[in-house]
Amino acid sequence: MAVADEPQSWPKSHPRAVTAVLSVLGYALVVGAFGGLLPFPTISRDAVIFLGDAIAVVNTLALAAILTGVYFIKRGEVRKHRAAMLTAFALIMVFLVLYLLKVGGGFEKAILAEGAVYYTYLIMLAVHILLSALAVPVVLHAVVLGLTHSPEELRETVHARVGRIAVAAWGLSLALGVITYILLNHVYMWTPRGHSAGLALLLLSTRPLLDRE
Repeated sequence: MAVADEPQSWPKSHPRAVTAVLSVLGYALVVGAFGGLLPFPTISRDAVIFLGDAIAVVNTLALAAILTGVYFIKRGEVRKHRAAMLTAFALIMVFLVLYLLKVGGGFEKAILAEGAVYYTYLIMLAVHILLSALAVPVVLHAVVLGLTHSPEELRETVHARVGRIAVAAWGLSLALGVITYILLNHVYMWTPRGHSAGLALLLLSTRPLLDRE
């Protein structure tokens, strides 16, 4: 038994260090994808659209899992809470793989909207991105604690307090991500980011014709 417990001994004793290492790795992957520093296979426009849809589905399922986990812990059902939260975390790992592939091998989308809608969208997108970045170490710390400690031991840690912060930041980020996805892909049109403003306006002006096709 002592041998089986050995791999957990260091992470259990140093949850903050484990959290820091995993957080830096996650940030490095995202920065590398955005900066073109990591090798990704080039994907087609259709693949980018498919990945965007898949990411929205994964994020919706992750949000549902988080809310389910909150429901279970409020009822004192610790095992079900743990299963729901680990499901949410696994879905976020799936999201990360899909997102890196989409950004690293494809392109980002820019919404074709104007006025208040455009600025509201940008604000929601900015909050979504900011919370996504800030939630990484908080979520990881809660997960590391949950995986390395028993329910009884967790009562002596900051798991509950960190978990509440993680749920708030993570949940709101996912919700805003789904909302901005709907606005970008199903309410307004989009153009690959970096295309000229003239092209964007042209596509926007021809939208009524496209909608009738």
